[in-house]
Parts: sequence; structure tokens; C-alpha cells
Amino acid sequence: AQGDYAQLGVEMFNLVGRAYLLPENLIDPLTSVSGCSPAFAYLFIEAMADGGVEKGLPRQMAIELAAQALAGSAEMVLQTGQHPAQLKDNVCSPAGSTIVGVHALERGNFRATVMNAVTESCDKMIEVGKKA
Repeated sequence: AQGDYAQLGVEMFNLVGRAYLLPENLIDPLTSVSGCSPAFAYLFIEAMADGGVEKGLPRQMAIELAAQALAGSAEMVLQTGQHPAQLKDNVCSPAGSTIVGVHALERGNFRATVMNAVTESCDKMIEVGKKA
């Protein structure tokens, strides 16, 4: 019967967002990805906007463009169900400006840096949880 209540809770929360039933050992990783990541996304938006400003865009316009790009990209992942790598490949034309930008991000260890941010945030939550 307790499983029925848990499933009902998940179904209710799914009406207003997304809910997951996880074992306790996955709570900190979930919190790292969903709870800490808005700060990471804000940094990414700010950095993209800074690049636009460097190339001449007005600050507010650059921020709005970067935020819309991130929101639209997230929506594509959620709506299509496609793997983000496939969606990335879909917009990278051979010898185009997008693949050059992807290469610049990879040269700066973008994915490894983001992965480190998530895993180190999770490690910190585990550390704090042990002290509590």
C-alpha cells in the first residue's frame, strides 16, 4: 500500500512538473543536477551574453538572446526526447561557425568542467549530510 501512495505522489507532482521516485543514495546527485544547475546555467547565459557584448550587441539584448537560446534548447530536449548530442549534431554544419564554437568549448574542457561542477556539488552535499 505504501508503494501506491508513493506512486500517487509522483503522479500528483508530475501534474505541475516532473517527479522521480529514487533510492536514497541518488538524492544528492539529483539535487546536484536539478538544484545547483540553475547557477551553472546563469553563468553560461552571462558568458554567452558577454561574448555578444564583446562583438557589439547591447547588454540587455545579449542577455535576452542568450537566455532564449538556452530556454529553446532545453525545450527541444524535453519535447523531442532526442539525445542532446544528436540535437547538437543537427545544428553543426560541416565547416560551419557552430562546429567551430563547439571546438572552442571542447578546447576549454567545457564538458569536463561542467561534469566536475555537478560531481563536486554532489560531494559537498554528501559531506554536509554526514555532518548533520
